[in-house]
Amino acid sequence: MSPTYLSAQYKDRLQVKALGARWDGESKRWYVPDGLDLTPFAAWLPKGGLTAEATGTATALVARADQWPAPAGGVALAQERGLSLSVLLAGVADLVAQAYRAGVWTRVEVLKADLRSGHVYLEIGERNLLGNTVAQARAMIWASTAAEIVPAFERATGAVLGAGIKLLVRAKPTIHPVYGMSLVIDGIDPEYTLGDLEAKKREIRERLQREGLFDANKRLPAPWDYNAVLVVAPQEAAGLGDFRAEAERLQALGICEFVYVASRFQGEGAAAEIRAAMLAALSGWHGHGAKLPDALVLIRGGGAVNDLAWLNDYELARCICELPVPVLTGIGHERDSTLLDEVAHAKFDTPSKVILGIEQLIGKRTAEAAANFEAVSRAAAQMTLSMRRALELADAAVKSGAERQVAAARQSAAELMAEVRIESHIAVRTASEGALQQFQQLSQTAREHLAAAKQRVPELLIEVRAQARQVVREARSGTLVWHESVLERSTLAARRAREDAERALADVALGARRVSSEAATGAQALLREIAGQGPDKTLGRGFAIVRGADGHPITRAAQAIAGQAIEIQFRDGQVAARL
Repeated sequence: MSPTYLSAQYKDRLQVKALGARWDGESKRWYVPDGLDLTPFAAWLPKGGLTAEATGTATALVARADQWPAPAGGVALAQERGLSLSVLLAGVADLVAQAYRAGVWTRVEVLKADLRSGHVYLEIGERNLLGNTVAQARAMIWASTAAEIVPAFERATGAVLGAGIKLLVRAKPTIHPVYGMSLVIDGIDPEYTLGDLEAKKREIRERLQREGLFDANKRLPAPWDYNAVLVVAPQEAAGLGDFRAEAERLQALGICEFVYVASRFQGEGAAAEIRAAMLAALSGWHGHGAKLPDALVLIRGGGAVNDLAWLNDYELARCICELPVPVLTGIGHERDSTLLDEVAHAKFDTPSKVILGIEQLIGKRTAEAAANFEAVSRAAAQMTLSMRRALELADAAVKSGAERQVAAARQSAAELMAEVRIESHIAVRTASEGALQQFQQLSQTAREHLAAAKQRVPELLIEVRAQARQVVREARSGTLVWHESVLERSTLAARRAREDAERALADVALGARRVSSEAATGAQALLREIAGQGPDKTLGRGFAIVRGADGHPITRAAQAIAGQAIEIQFRDGQVAARL
């Protein structure tokens, strides 16, 4: 007999091969070898390739099986009664194929995804409102179809086909006699996935807005400066290395302390783990020298939309809204956005931009401190210079005033002396003229007057000179008193200016010493904390150490071998076990 050739397409090759079909390299077709039952290949047989007996519906096969008589002799052999399992399943497969000739749009949630040889094998299911699985099935996307619809879906949604994502797929049920029922997917609607993700975010956003919590963290005062920061990130986050490179430079200089807490950021339970990590770190923060950190930073590297979707959780978002410290997020790249970015105090596109923002604020405060110190120094120098100039001007004014007073006194004395001389000359001339006119009659009187005049002139000169000396002494005394008063006021003002400048410089120096002391104390506390860490403290916190038969710790799953004897060390003893 000649082999029976099948009308199998490239996407069906794995199925027909599993059923026993073989490949004819010359004709480039699959065929069923002689002696092999054709019933499982009904979907790929050419029209007319099976007899009516072999291609009848499952109902007809079952009815016929019930009517078959028992063999002679009363001995019923299993091969002679009923249908074979393959025939029964082939009939069911035929019925399913007839009922679902085309795919049906179906809502599913991906529980597991596996890519092999270009094919995508899925475990899909449905969950109720309580999260319990109410339906589950296997599904596959053949390589030829996957190469077309999967990249288009990922481009449209930014999501990766993986566990946890919800899809609207066009699926066709198929039943295989060996592998059972599965769904063949040939279409994915990206709008449904985007709508589901956005609907969840919108629901949480509206709930927080109704509760008046949505912008609670944004209303907190922005940090004036950064001295201590709490960082929550995955253990091996893509952006954590870039963040720590800059953060460690600031910490090494004693400028800002960074405390790191590890947590998963994707997968079932990731949101609850982040929330617990944040609250535990904040509750024990008093050991870091301050009541609370200046800010809490949430960072992770970029990822697919469905990887970031684990962060769109109501309890986690509410926790961030209610935190008493500002929250800074650096989750993903510029195109990525989560609900945590919306409720946080400030959002940065990447972890690198978070540390850059912290550095910029620290740099701004440093520049302001330097500018203030410079301003104080300039003001003190300007005040000192002003007072020196004022003293010089006052001294010059005093000297000039004194010189003017002395000059005025001298001028006044000279004028008085000239006036006396003029009056004396006039008196002498008058007496001489009278003496000449009445010389005869008044010669004796003239002699007497002349004698009296001669006696009076020295007395007047002595009196004038005494008055002039008195005026000069009074002017000189007044000038000295005023000069001493001006010098005393100038000296007092200069002393006050110098004391103000010294106090300002002392305050600046005290502040600098206090900042340096606090930084040194924080660094020493951190070194003591690091030095205090060890296996005993780790065991005391509830952890355990697993060792192999050779006594070495087992740190990776790849080292664990089934049946291997192990030893588990707790803080109070050791227990032997076997994997």
